[in-house]
Amino acid sequence: MKSREQEYKEIFIAEALEYYDALNRHISTLEKNPDDDQTLAEVFRLLHNLKANSKAIGYLQISDVSHKLETAFSLIRNKELTFSEEVVMVLFDGIDLLGELIHEIDNPNYGEPDPVLLRNLDIIVDNLSDSTIELAKVQKYNTSKNLSLSDLIYIQIKKLDHMMNLVGELMIDRDRIISIGRELNNDELKSVSSHLYRITEDLQYSVMDARLVNIGSLFNKFPRIVRDIAAAENKEVNLELTGQDIQIDRNILQIITDSLLHLVRNAITHGLEQPDERDKKGKDRTGTLRLSAQSDRDNVLIKLTDDGKGIDLKQVKRKAVERQLISPDMVSGVADSEALAFLFEPGFSTAKQVTEFSGRGVGLDVVKNAIDSIGGRINVDSEKGKGTTFTLQLPTSIAVKGALLFEVDEIFFAIPLIHTEQVVALDKDELHEVGDVLVANLNGETVTVVYLNELLNAPEGKMKLGDKTKLQGQVQNIIVVSYNNRKLGLIVDKLYRQQDIVVKPLSKPLDQIDIYGGVTLLGTGKVCLVLDVLAVTRYFISRRQS
Repeated sequence: MKSREQEYKEIFIAEALEYYDALNRHISTLEKNPDDDQTLAEVFRLLHNLKANSKAIGYLQISDVSHKLETAFSLIRNKELTFSEEVVMVLFDGIDLLGELIHEIDNPNYGEPDPVLLRNLDIIVDNLSDSTIELAKVQKYNTSKNLSLSDLIYIQIKKLDHMMNLVGELMIDRDRIISIGRELNNDELKSVSSHLYRITEDLQYSVMDARLVNIGSLFNKFPRIVRDIAAAENKEVNLELTGQDIQIDRNILQIITDSLLHLVRNAITHGLEQPDERDKKGKDRTGTLRLSAQSDRDNVLIKLTDDGKGIDLKQVKRKAVERQLISPDMVSGVADSEALAFLFEPGFSTAKQVTEFSGRGVGLDVVKNAIDSIGGRINVDSEKGKGTTFTLQLPTSIAVKGALLFEVDEIFFAIPLIHTEQVVALDKDELHEVGDVLVANLNGETVTVVYLNELLNAPEGKMKLGDKTKLQGQVQNIIVVSYNNRKLGLIVDKLYRQQDIVVKPLSKPLDQIDIYGGVTLLGTGKVCLVLDVLAVTRYFISRRQS
């Protein structure tokens, strides 16, 4: 596996070679039309970028030559240097030298650039003489090179998306072929299907890997953003970034960009106190904001932590009652983790004033919807006076998802693993009827439990979700799912296995049924419905709290 430094170098070389080719085109245009201001500006931009990039990565020879050429074209653009034939030849030679330095980056025996050419560039840059005689006296610098192409190419994201969709279709057919091989008990077919499985898996990970970008491409934009927001709020903020090298699907990073920006704004405007207030509390006047990323098996965890005042849960519960999200007699029994979930309700806000950056009624529900759209999770943990942490759990791929397969009434279903907390087996006597739902005590936490067979098959008017007599057998298999700081237990008939699935949207009119998030095909050819954990959880939490 390539090191991160090697990847950076390859990207730099690919871009540098593109700049080199573009510079050769533009200088040929300028030779014919020296007054083309647009081309001059483009040449200046390319050289400036090449100078900055090469200096940042440590290639000082390339940076030095780029700087000399940049200065020369600046003089030409300002009409301080004439674009004469002698000057053109020196600039052509200088650009050729850039190409040579780029191609020879990995050659330890290359040595130093030709001093004669560098002298030529200095004559132009330092305006040592306007005399063409001096330039003519200098030995002409000649190079002879073979044409070469970069080892890297740029691919449009939509092409990678199309490839990912094709890989998804291939995975469905692959599983079907493997299943047929087992049914026919044909050794040759089993061997071919096993080889097909390995190739398809390699192809899947190769396409997914091609879509990965460093999360630092987003993180590194935040120091300036944090500085500007802190200045507007008259606060002192120290931003700590970690995990910039963690890689994530480019489409997922694009979708969460606005959400992460919203969370950062909230942390500064609502979370961190004013410097004087922090002084009174015995805190450092400068608030700390930590933005980190880390790999977690097949997911990426992004955490945003502030050491501010935390979230006032009493105020949140009071606001929830005002908004009629929960009845006054039920609010006292709501756990702190569930109370924090109210923050993600549409329009929910505890902000007392509108600022330039927040308090306009566009709340965390927008963030949650963006995370939900990619099959991710967001959780919040807060301690009053200590600070708040938002955790975003994001999948590595939108198209292919890890799922848990199970059966209800002889029909196959799947739940994305990212929403699955645990699988437990409970005796029927450990389930308790409370109102019109069942509840169970799991690790000291009261969790609503739903019998999926009753939910999916009983008519709405005759549905009895809180009736234990509906359950079959003494031991119940329960999948505990989590969404928006809330947990829900789903009783299923049979548990099967974990499997990567390709989720396809339901066609009309089934796409109107909220409880289903899509459909997939299993290797046996049977249809498997994918449950929408969001819809199921919201439905039963509202029943319990109403």
